[in-house]
Amino acid sequence: MIEVLDKGVIDYGTAWEQQKAHFDRLLSAAGTMESGREATADGARGVLMLCEHPHVYTLGKSGHTDNLLVSETFLTSIGASYYHIDRGGDITYHGYGQLVGYPILDLSSVGERGMGLKEYIHLLEESVIATLAEWGIEGKRIEHATGVWLSADAARPERKICAIGVKASRFVTMHGFALNVTTDLRYFDYINPCGFTDKGVTSIKAELVGVNGSGRSVPGMEEVKRVYVRHFRRSFEGVV
Repeated sequence: MIEVLDKGVIDYGTAWEQQKAHFDRLLSAAGTMESGREATADGARGVLMLCEHPHVYTLGKSGHTDNLLVSETFLTSIGASYYHIDRGGDITYHGYGQLVGYPILDLSSVGERGMGLKEYIHLLEESVIATLAEWGIEGKRIEHATGVWLSADAARPERKICAIGVKASRFVTMHGFALNVTTDLRYFDYINPCGFTDKGVTSIKAELVGVNGSGRSVPGMEEVKRVYVRHFRRSFEGVV
């Protein structure tokens, strides 16, 4: 069983260091298996870190700095930090009310040839889409845009509810997804989220109580975590 580590609210830099420690341990375990020695059960399975971060903006390794629309001095003035990191994707925001998940898994254990990164990301998206469906929100994929999106309506364009950006080395993954639950969406005004200028951003709360919302009550973070873990296990366990 993949171990779920609930970190609560944690500084981004601290979480990144913890990710790297799990990542390095799993890489080492994978190397041990390749050399014919037995790896530990923990190393073979991996972990799912769940958390929230204080306000932070992260830019992927091939992202464009001009998608940050304000200065780093301004970010400091609003209590936000900034990191240029080694995941895929462009710029995104993490903050309170956002469920961030870091699956650190060894995909080489899947089948005879391992799971490819494209299939892995597809399963990550699927676990989020299934989670959203529990509250009557219909998430979807769109071509050439990783993550989970909602369709345009009369008042709003296509809008992202969950960003995904990952890194993989020798089939071991790190980084992951960020699902907006009750996130303050104003913080996205300071960036072109994921590099897009023609699409919007939304959250579970905005969809349930917004202009076209269902009027249903908004789930708390702990409830969303429980539902997500169930769908994550359904998507991944028995595969990884």
